[in-house]
Amino acid sequence: MPVRQLPEAVVNRIAAGEVVERPASVVKELVENALDAGATRIDVLSEGGGRRRITVTDDGCGMVRADLALAVERHATSKLDDEDLLAIATLGFRGEALPSIGAAAKLCITSRHASEPHAWAITVEGGVKGEPAPAALTRGTRVEVRDLFFATPARLKFLKAERTETEAIRDVVRRLAMSRPDVAFTLAGEERAPVTWTAALPEAGLPGAGLAGADLPGAGRLARLGDVLGRDFVANAVPVRGGRDGLAVEGFAGLPTFNKANSLAQYLFVNGRPVRDKLLVGAVRAAYADTLSRDRHPVVALFVTVDPHEVDVNVHPAKAEVRFRDAGLVRATIVRALLDALGREAGRAASTGGSATVAAFQRTGAPMPARGWDWRASPARPFASSFSSGGTLAEPGSAPGLAEAVQAAFDVGGPSADARASLATVEEGASAENLDRPLGAARAQLHETYIVAQTREGIVIVDQHAAHERIVYERMKAALEAGGIARQLLLVPEIVELDDADVARLAERADELARFGLVLEAFGPGAVAVRETPALLGRTNVRGLVTDLAEHLAEWDDSLPLERRLLHVAATMACHGSVRAGRRLKPEEMNALLREMEDTPNAGQCNHGRPTYVSLSLSDIERLFGRR
Repeated sequence: MPVRQLPEAVVNRIAAGEVVERPASVVKELVENALDAGATRIDVLSEGGGRRRITVTDDGCGMVRADLALAVERHATSKLDDEDLLAIATLGFRGEALPSIGAAAKLCITSRHASEPHAWAITVEGGVKGEPAPAALTRGTRVEVRDLFFATPARLKFLKAERTETEAIRDVVRRLAMSRPDVAFTLAGEERAPVTWTAALPEAGLPGAGLAGADLPGAGRLARLGDVLGRDFVANAVPVRGGRDGLAVEGFAGLPTFNKANSLAQYLFVNGRPVRDKLLVGAVRAAYADTLSRDRHPVVALFVTVDPHEVDVNVHPAKAEVRFRDAGLVRATIVRALLDALGREAGRAASTGGSATVAAFQRTGAPMPARGWDWRASPARPFASSFSSGGTLAEPGSAPGLAEAVQAAFDVGGPSADARASLATVEEGASAENLDRPLGAARAQLHETYIVAQTREGIVIVDQHAAHERIVYERMKAALEAGGIARQLLLVPEIVELDDADVARLAERADELARFGLVLEAFGPGAVAVRETPALLGRTNVRGLVTDLAEHLAEWDDSLPLERRLLHVAATMACHGSVRAGRRLKPEEMNALLREMEDTPNAGQCNHGRPTYVSLSLSDIERLFGRR
């Protein structure tokens, strides 16, 4: 077949397929046009998941008759100055959106400029353009799209269910609304009730609003994020601010314990443009790698501002990806800004833990025990508690000093209390000073796993293993930075039998493991000999530690930086060197653990991203008993 020029209508439909992938793509392009036009209010309406109808109305500057006729032509735009693709300051710039939509659907644009006595309307149906005609509109522009993809029926087959397409439209509008808190948005459709996000200002009343500065779109950013993402995000987010060399990073990051099962709750923006960029996603994951497990994802809203000459937004038809001239600077700045923000709230856990705890309680409707019921004959009768050899509570003056208490808390040896005690009760005369501390004064130990502490405002329940795991982990990192982790020599080397592949992996990483005080070597076929262990771990299960390390090594990606691999080793060792669930603790041991948590970075979550404690306020407790 000879080479020939494609007809203009076919070319337009091919181009439309690159820009308009689904109804959400149409909404994105139209809303971005409205924002570029200086709109202060944007209304979005969809029907049939956007297939039957999409209407976007704004109060922007509008267009005169001549501009309206030219706007539906390919590569016609008012947003690109001097044809400089390296100085793009608007969301749109290619001049492809409107003609692409008109090639695939029935398009009607009604617009009025302030200089015109009335509005003008133009229609485009399947790529065929009509003439502008007088119309009625008070201000701005209204774009109506009907029968999307009627001119390209093959594309209809690839659309998903109406509910799914509607949710995609909602996500697009949410992201654009986050980027411009100074603009009011309304999202309506037959599938759901209308949602309105009013223009947010610094005086909106939410704590922290306007932290990004008085200049829009920074003003009122937290207020808008609260409207879009919910109050839980506001309560569990910390402000992020950083930058250098002309690069600025601002926004809000959720606490590590406030996380999701996927990365869809990560909202990233570059110069006000919503993007899904691998570099930015990787930087966020790197910043949270020390506090979240692999299968959990943080909730963040980050706004990167950079000189337009330092970023290329013209790398994808949907403009969802960008390329940075100095990718290393961007990544390092984001990681540092997030680490600094999370470090300021290192000991804080998500407030949703208390709400989830309250919600977990269900009224069972169980009848009260009969009058003849005797608690002394019940299997639930509490055992006598004792913390001293005499079987009574120790006198207040008999407790060891703080140093001894801390040492006892980190000794993972045998049980420290009478084996008959299943519930340890702390003396009523708890120190007033401890009650004023963030984690309060220890009152009890439940099931030899959870420490119950009292504060002035409520109670705190601590997972002793998770809390001590974070403490040991941070100590190992500090020791590593200070020059190395102290080792303890085993009198008799521990021989651990493993698969040949696991032995080979451990032997290959022997130098890295030695940096953490674990010295081992291959010991014949299918075994390793462990000669030294980290002193921080005390007496530990060497066999279990080595087995877990071998399993983790099998999952490692060799492309991971050495630092990340070493931190995985440290996290595994910390888990094995921590106070285990089922270990009975003395009152002074429990209080020492609480005080150590308060002085430890990232103490709000363990190495796997789970919360180390749950706080219940008095109001939460009163709700449990119907007092509120």
